[in-house]
Amino acid sequence: QVLVVGGGPVGLTLAIDLGLRGVRCTLVEQKEAPQFLPKMERCNARTMEMFRRMGIAERVRAAGLPAHCPMDVFIVTSLVEPPLLRLPYPSVAEARKEIAACTDGSLPLEPYQLISQYTLEPLLKSVAEELPSVSVRYGHELLAFTQDAESVTAQVRHDGKVETVRAKYLVGCDGGSSLVRKTLGIKLHGDADILRLRQALYHCDDLYERIPIGKGRHYHVADNQHTFLIVQDSTKHFTLHAVVEKDSDMAAQFEKTVAMPVKYEMLYVGEWKQNLLLAERYGEGRVFLAGDAVHLVIPTGGLGMNSGAGDAVDLGWKLAATLAGWGGPNLLKSYEIERRQVGERNVAASRFASLGRRKWRAEWRPNIRDNTPEGAAVRANLARVADIEQRKSNEMIGAELGYRYVGSPLIWPEPGEGPPHDFIKYVPTTWPGARLPHVWLADGSAMQDRLGPGYTLIRLGGAEADAAPLARAFRNYGAPFAVLDVPDENARDVYGHDLILVRPDLHIVWRGNAPPAEPEKLAALATGH
Repeated sequence: QVLVVGGGPVGLTLAIDLGLRGVRCTLVEQKEAPQFLPKMERCNARTMEMFRRMGIAERVRAAGLPAHCPMDVFIVTSLVEPPLLRLPYPSVAEARKEIAACTDGSLPLEPYQLISQYTLEPLLKSVAEELPSVSVRYGHELLAFTQDAESVTAQVRHDGKVETVRAKYLVGCDGGSSLVRKTLGIKLHGDADILRLRQALYHCDDLYERIPIGKGRHYHVADNQHTFLIVQDSTKHFTLHAVVEKDSDMAAQFEKTVAMPVKYEMLYVGEWKQNLLLAERYGEGRVFLAGDAVHLVIPTGGLGMNSGAGDAVDLGWKLAATLAGWGGPNLLKSYEIERRQVGERNVAASRFASLGRRKWRAEWRPNIRDNTPEGAAVRANLARVADIEQRKSNEMIGAELGYRYVGSPLIWPEPGEGPPHDFIKYVPTTWPGARLPHVWLADGSAMQDRLGPGYTLIRLGGAEADAAPLARAFRNYGAPFAVLDVPDENARDVYGHDLILVRPDLHIVWRGNAPPAEPEKLAALATGH
C-alpha cells in the first residue's frame, strides 16, 4: 500500500506508524545496514510523546543516555579550565519529577531523551521488523519511479538485479539530496552552505568520568573555529565539530579541547555544511516527502529529525485513513498545508538560535585565555552575551510543543488570530490546530494515554452534552470515534472548555461548551470530506 524510501529515523518512524495501523508497507534503504555515524543526538519532548503513543518510549530510553546524567551545557576554553558559563538543565530523572508535579499543562508528558542516531536507527528498524504488515529491506536502492491516477511504480535495485515495486503511495524520506524530491522537480529555497565544519566521532572509555569541570552534554569551546564537543548516549563516545583545514586536524583539535592525557580512537571524520532550506512543495500526486527531504536546518535547537518525526506522524494516520476508505480527499491534501508551515517555522527557529550562537562567538578575542585584566574582561563579556544567546539553542520548548496548524482544511476555524507562535515559551492552549496539552487525571493517568487511535470527543468537568449526533456523523463515514468523559475539574480548568474534539495525532479539531451546531459538517471537515 505504501512504499517508504529511506531508512533513517523519519522513514522508520513512518513505517512503524503505518504498521501499527495495519497498513501494508515496504521500506527500502540503499545502505546494507544502519551506519555508526553521529548525526542527530536528541529526541525532543514531542517526539518522545509520539513514541509513547507507539508504545516504544521506554525502549528508546533504555537504549539512550542513562536517566541520571545531567543535560547541562557549558561554554569553556577547555575541559580542564573553569567554565566561562554553565547552563544547568535537568536530567531525564529530574525532568520526570518536575512533570509528575506539574498540573497546569505547561510541561510535556515525556521529557527529552539524548540518543545518538546510530543507536536510535537500529532500534527503530527492529521495532518496524516486528510488525507483520511492514517489510524492511536494506540494501535496496530506489532508481526511478513513475505515477498514474491509481498507483506509483518504482524501480528498485538489489544485488545487481532491478525489480519493479508497485504501491498506492510512495513517501520519500531519503534525506537532503532526496532522489524522490529531485524526480518530482521540487526545489529547495533558503540559505545553503552557510558554514562548513568537520565532524569527528571518538571512542574514549574514561573521559566522561574524568571531566573535572562538571558533567554535561554539550561543551562549546570559546575559540574562532566553532569548536563544539558533544557527549553521545553511551558516555564512551564523543563528537567534535570544528572548522579545520583537513580531516587529520580533528585529532589535534580533540586533544586541545580535552586538554588532559586520554586514550582515544578517532572512528570517523566527515565534512558537513550548515543549511537553512525548505522545499517549495511537500509532494505531488501520490508521492509525498518528509524529513530532511523537505527541510534542512542547522542543528541549533535540535529541530531536524524531530521535525521529520512530526511529518511522519501527521502523514501516517492520513495515509492509513485514506487507504481504509474513510478519509476524504482533503486528508492527504492537508499534509503539505499543515507540515510545511511547521517546516518554515522550524527553519526560522533554527536560524534564530544559530544567529544567537554566532553572536556570542563574535565576542571571542585572541587574548581570551590570558591571565590579565584584559583577558578576564573578554571572558566575562563573552559569558554575559552567551548567557542570553546560547539559551536560544537549548530552550526551544515553544517550537517543540507550541506549534499549531493554521488554515488547515481539517481544523474548525475560530474567529480571531489565535495565540502567537513563540519558539521559546510554551503556553498551553486548546486553540484548534494545537497539540492537546498534557494533564494528569485524578486517577494518576495521563490524558494522552486515555485517547484511542481514532477521533475522541473529550467531555470535561461533568458536562452532559449529547454526543450522539456527532458520533452518528463520524459513523456515517466509517471513521473511528469515541467519547471520553473526564469529570476532573483541573483538566477542565486547563483546557478552558467543556468539549474538545481531538484527532488521531492529538491535535485539536474543535472545542466548545455546547455540542456542535452542525455535527455533520464538523465530522465531514475532520475526516477530510
